[in-house]
Amino acid sequence: MASLPLDRILSGDCRTILEGLPAESVDLVFADPPYNLQLRGELYRPDHSRVDAVDDSWDQFENFAAYDSFTRGWLEACRRVLKPTGTLWVIGSYHNIHRVGKILMDVGYWILNDVVWVKTNPMPQFRGVRFTNAHETLIWVKKSVDQKRYTFHYHVMKALNGGKQMRSDWVIPLCTGSQRLKINGEKAHTTQKPEALLERVIRACSSRGDVVLDPFFGTGTTGAVSKRYGRHYIGIETDSDYIKMATERIAGVQPALPDDLESSFEQGRPTRIPFVTLIANGMLQPGQDLRFAGTHRTARIDPDGSLNFEGVVGSIHKIGTIVADTPSCNGWEHWLYRDTATGEERLIDCLRQEIRRSTA
Repeated sequence: MASLPLDRILSGDCRTILEGLPAESVDLVFADPPYNLQLRGELYRPDHSRVDAVDDSWDQFENFAAYDSFTRGWLEACRRVLKPTGTLWVIGSYHNIHRVGKILMDVGYWILNDVVWVKTNPMPQFRGVRFTNAHETLIWVKKSVDQKRYTFHYHVMKALNGGKQMRSDWVIPLCTGSQRLKINGEKAHTTQKPEALLERVIRACSSRGDVVLDPFFGTGTTGAVSKRYGRHYIGIETDSDYIKMATERIAGVQPALPDDLESSFEQGRPTRIPFVTLIANGMLQPGQDLRFAGTHRTARIDPDGSLNFEGVVGSIHKIGTIVADTPSCNGWEHWLYRDTATGEERLIDCLRQEIRRSTA
């Protein structure tokens, strides 16, 4: 493990660099390879403005045979460095994902799931000759059909999904706003993925201290999310400008607290702690206000453990969905209380963890 280049971005072709990494040394691979979009000419909107499409040199291949050879090369190299308990995720569009899926199985991987990333804000089909392409596909695989053990934090995903089993259709917006890296007002990378997408992959399929490898690192989304959630990363990238941006981006990431939701689930299903238990233990008081993170909205605690928000009464999760205006909400990760000893606001989940530790 000491010889691994942890938390570094390596410059060069991933097929070559992977040869120099120790065998069976990586816990998780996330790959966002070239899609081989095969664009022909420029794309324009109905108002004749040019679409900033993916026309980078790294996405261009002479023919399908060249793309298939490239794909087989990096998939075999990643399989060599994966631990016997490791898994790999690869994302693609209709242009390439079916070819990638076949090659995955040809070289020995075994498919666990395919996941559809449904984009809430896809680029329109400007010419009106096909359906709007509003999704991409992720394939999750283990090293072989015989592999018995691999990491999957089922209960973390369930908790992040408001207490419901996480499905294989993930509704997540494209990377926009402040998260989107730009140079002179233009997108720095044409295919930058949203951190919310990587958060699910990394938190589901790795644990704190694990090594996450990204052979097509780009502007460092995998590294940023890995650092935030206590993983090590290894990035491989050919473009020096992307490496510089990724390095600066990751340097600004603040790691999440080690006692967050995930830590409590990694050793198996935790003891269920009803919210009312915090009141019974004197940690919170009836009539006390909680604030919903990221807003100025507050809700009052009722004696039975319900929250009262502007006359609407419900659980920490139900009231969370109302305040956030979302289909689901894990209230443990959003409601804040004020610590009387320090005056600081903390997530109510911190109190739940204290109870779990005291009863372990």
